[in-house]
Amino acid sequence: MTKTISVFGLGYVGSVMATCLAHKGYRVIGVDLNPLKVERLDSGHSPVLEAGLEEMTAENRQACRLHGTTDSTAAVCESDISFVCVGTPSLRNGSLDLGAIERVCKDIGQALRRKDGYHTVVLRSTILPGTAESLAIPTLEASSGKHAGRDFCVCVNPEFLREGCAVADFYDPPFTILGAAEPNHLALLRDIYGWVPGPVFETPLTVAEMVKYVCNAFHAVKVTFANEVGTLCKQLGVDTELVTRIFTSDLKLNISSAYLTPGFAFGGSCLPKDLRALQYSAQKVDLTLPLLRAILLSNQQHIERAVDSILRTNKKKVGVLGLSFKADTDDLRESPLVELIKRLLGEGCQIRVWDAQVSMGHLVGSNRQFIEEAIPHIGSLLTTDLQQVVQGAEVVVIGTRSIERERLGKYLRPEQTVIDLVNLERSRRIEGQVAYDGICW
Repeated sequence: MTKTISVFGLGYVGSVMATCLAHKGYRVIGVDLNPLKVERLDSGHSPVLEAGLEEMTAENRQACRLHGTTDSTAAVCESDISFVCVGTPSLRNGSLDLGAIERVCKDIGQALRRKDGYHTVVLRSTILPGTAESLAIPTLEASSGKHAGRDFCVCVNPEFLREGCAVADFYDPPFTILGAAEPNHLALLRDIYGWVPGPVFETPLTVAEMVKYVCNAFHAVKVTFANEVGTLCKQLGVDTELVTRIFTSDLKLNISSAYLTPGFAFGGSCLPKDLRALQYSAQKVDLTLPLLRAILLSNQQHIERAVDSILRTNKKKVGVLGLSFKADTDDLRESPLVELIKRLLGEGCQIRVWDAQVSMGHLVGSNRQFIEEAIPHIGSLLTTDLQQVVQGAEVVVIGTRSIERERLGKYLRPEQTVIDLVNLERSRRIEGQVAYDGICW
């Protein structure tokens, strides 16, 4: 078993990976420039909100298998392998901001100058094909004064973790991809992932980089397809739910029903960013890809339909239940609910927001930066008092599945309107008690 692993970046991916690997018995060093994240990790608390992670962090910190630091050099010198899990956000033109990747590679390279022995660097961040060869390897070589393949190697190991069930996904992935220029570069990764279920693919670097984009683009296609079909069914007076149930029962050709139930727009730190990056990549090589180009446009139209359905009530007091892009997380990055609220504020609506998992006091890093830039005064709109939000609203917007029917029903009044964006199961809906409408069913 590899003695020590360093994980650079303590966001959603890095925190989950560091804790899960420690749980597997490895000694793991989590590295981040943000001292607040490091302090949380070293005090036995997870830097991010993720189901099951808080308890696992405390257990592995107590067992001295999990540590945090801001010292990149010490982390590299004490470890055999470094996983890079930093963010790659979108730039205005759709390309990726690779500043964090470059910075971490420089830091690792500088540490390698002082380290004897071979070291493996693994890119876990989502990056376009060719990034490992054009950016990571040259930056590491320039910073370390050493040569890739001889003194160190670079591998690509994309993550397929869904927020809200990331721990379960880490331990039971659909597949595992190990990308490298040479098969012998994968020796440590094979050892670390020796327990993993499901197929393991050993590929060239560019294939490993590309597969993540293919998966996320297809997820986005499915979401927008389901939402457009649901919208058309509703306008034609067709039973959306029955159509969906029959359609998703086909496991021969449709493969999986995941993401094929009409609901609200997609968001988060992956799908929108990855689609923009694919379009940018296509433009660079003079390719026109109409389907991929249309996905984000369709997704935005779905948000506009939600705005219109609220404005058509001619009521100004709106209570929004949910703020994060996905239930049971506190990730606000590119949440469609944030966009919805911004649009409603611009139309003069009075907004109050409830989300049991979102607290401004606990948001850190890019997550906090995003919401402060999107809605600077979000703190004055946000509360953990569900009763206050529901009873003070004329229109109640359900934007999260983390809402109990009985609890919500206690606070509703007959004259209120409920607009369901997430397609709650029929047994959880408050139909009959108030005017109840679904966005596309």
